[in-house]
Amino acid sequence: MSDIDLQAVQQEVAKNEEAIIRFLREIVAIPSMDSQIREVGERIQAEMEKLGFDETWFDSMGNIVGRIGDGPRILLYDSHIDTVGIGDPAEWEWDPFQGKVEDGVLYARGACDEKGSTPGMVYGLAIAKQLGLLEGWTAYYFGNMEEWCDGIAPHALVEHEGIRPDYVVIGEPTKMQVYRGHKGRVEMQVISRGKSAHAASNHLGDNAIYKVVPVIDGVSKMEPRLGDHPFLGHGKITVTDMKVETPSINAVPNLCTVFIDRRVTFGEEVDEVIQQVRDLIPPEHREKVTVEMLHYDEPSYTGFVFPVEKYFPAWLLEEDHPLVRAGQTVRKLIGLPDAPTGKWDFSTNGIYWAGKAGIPSIGFGPGDETTAHTVLDSVPLADVVKSTEFYAVLPALLRQAIQE
Repeated sequence: MSDIDLQAVQQEVAKNEEAIIRFLREIVAIPSMDSQIREVGERIQAEMEKLGFDETWFDSMGNIVGRIGDGPRILLYDSHIDTVGIGDPAEWEWDPFQGKVEDGVLYARGACDEKGSTPGMVYGLAIAKQLGLLEGWTAYYFGNMEEWCDGIAPHALVEHEGIRPDYVVIGEPTKMQVYRGHKGRVEMQVISRGKSAHAASNHLGDNAIYKVVPVIDGVSKMEPRLGDHPFLGHGKITVTDMKVETPSINAVPNLCTVFIDRRVTFGEEVDEVIQQVRDLIPPEHREKVTVEMLHYDEPSYTGFVFPVEKYFPAWLLEEDHPLVRAGQTVRKLIGLPDAPTGKWDFSTNGIYWAGKAGIPSIGFGPGDETTAHTVLDSVPLADVVKSTEFYAVLPALLRQAIQE
């Protein structure tokens, strides 16, 4: 750590504190629901250009990318800049986009999930280059769409755009801790086919709903026998939605589709978890009830289509990996209180970076995930500013950790 002038980093962060907070306020004020991120991406692009990034552009999908540095190793900072919607406006006591600051906390849609990490990443990389901390690195800021389908944006960046980082930092909220994994997910549908008939003559029909009742009941009782892992935790499963096709509310339904969210932990394979649900179908219904993994092929706002299966693997980076060690060392160096490494309860782009592509990844970001997607979506502004120090110092500490 002798070649890192921490005081110089902290002086630069302090000098830019007002600009960092203003930048955050401006990007949360730009609605970006349903992966419509062009406008907020343009605002971020302008900030990167002002700070001297070497190159900025929108990729084919419409994600914003900034490159800074030209070293042989590639480090990428990942922050999704789309958000969920606001739900019922009447539930908000303040404008969800203008937000409010109370006791040093910014409350606004996307403040926690996940625009809060963007200012620190952008300013942190610019400061790192200014102070010589990016030596040996080509670094990218990747502002992407994630709420629509975890991992699809990085998947397309690697396989379509041809940018494959060596290391990734995910800016989802971690309460300023280093996170190193989370459970995966399989999204599936159970499709039941029946035969319509008038409700007054229901004996002439074949009710598609009744065939899936045993499956729904089985799912409700399945969780205790699912896989477990000492760090990632227990597998989870739940029915999340149901759609019925019927000629009218006075007719026997001819089609019923049940949607299932299955959270997978280490040791649970995708074919196995789908078969667990298939096994719930009574033998007499197996010709008319099927279980399928969901697929995603909706176009992005640019019209770009990148079809993927809705399988999102669990992932975990070992505690002694150089990236984890570097992250923990940076936390200590910049004065954050001691804390163990952690994991997310929800899913992130790590399902692709680490889960599918095998790229070492950690998470670090301001905010508490429990406020995500709620009307209390929020982030402490002091942590937004402090995270800038982490993002600025990490490249140099990671370089050292790799060499050890």
